[in-house]
Amino acid sequence: MEAVVHAPADLTPDAVCDGGNLDCGSGLLLIIRKAVNAVPPGGVLEIRSTEISVREDLPAWCRMTKNPYLGWAPDPTHNKYFVRKGGSVQPEATLAEQQAREYRWQCRVRWSGGLHTTVYCRNHSWEVGQPASFDVEDAAPSAVEYVLGALASCLAMGFQIHASRRGIQVEALEIALSGQIDNIFVFLGVESAGHSGFRNISGTLYVQADADEAVLEEIWRHTLAVSPLTNTLARPVTLDIALRQIF
Repeated sequence: MEAVVHAPADLTPDAVCDGGNLDCGSGLLLIIRKAVNAVPPGGVLEIRSTEISVREDLPAWCRMTKNPYLGWAPDPTHNKYFVRKGGSVQPEATLAEQQAREYRWQCRVRWSGGLHTTVYCRNHSWEVGQPASFDVEDAAPSAVEYVLGALASCLAMGFQIHASRRGIQVEALEIALSGQIDNIFVFLGVESAGHSGFRNISGTLYVQADADEAVLEEIWRHTLAVSPLTNTLARPVTLDIALRQIF
């Protein structure tokens, strides 16, 4: 663990980077890299985050990129971390950024018998029921319900992250979504008109936060625009899923 370094009280930053509640492993370093490249050599970047783990993780990044770490200081609403930009030209892409650009998310699914599958992803696993079901007594959610849940979770966490970067405290947040399949009978093989995917998805975000409604609306529009799940559902996706028989 790094020794605690307190920043000098008379530090005056040349620029400020607000990371909200992000930590170094969830995108903060990518934001810092972009911000530090805009600072002149020898200038000071102030980084704000409410995540305490940054205090231990940021010095290692500073050593790797040759941007001297100047320490941290507490603030009533966040912690402030100070980095001096090294004199050398900063690389266009750090290893972390390259990994983020090229990362491929993966999962493995195993049929569990009957109408159930088990999904394995990193160090997690969960049960999925039928692709689409209307039975309230199912032992596991259907695949289309996981799609709705994934979308709502992406939007909820995205809104909270973007609000925190604006210095807005979210007290409570809930999203209700519903969707309609274009023609479920296509999946069942009894009709051919239409398709078996969602025709529409609608819902509402309910939020309690210390900001004007106009500001929250702006953050919500931004959240919808950059969400990985909304972009996946709203844009064409290239599918290349082959079959391989095993013996």
